[in-house]
Amino acid sequence: MRLIKLKEVIEKTSLGRSTIYEFMAKDIFPKQVSTGGRSVAWAEFEVDNWIMERISERDNSCI
Repeated sequence: MRLIKLKEVIEKTSLGRSTIYEFMAKDIFPKQVSTGGRSVAWAEFEVDNWIMERISERDNSCI
C-alpha cells in the first residue's frame, strides 16, 4: 500500500485543497491518515477507488 501527499491527491482528482477537505467533512472523500507530527497522507487505493466510483456513477447515469 502506498500513501500519497496532498499535492498528488490534488493532481489525481483535479480537486482543490479546500474542496478535498470539504468533501472529507461531508464523508464523501477518503479521510487522511496521520503519518506523524503534523504530516498527513491518503491511502492511494482509497483515492483511486473514489475516482473509479465517480466514473461508475457517470456511466450508470447515462443508461
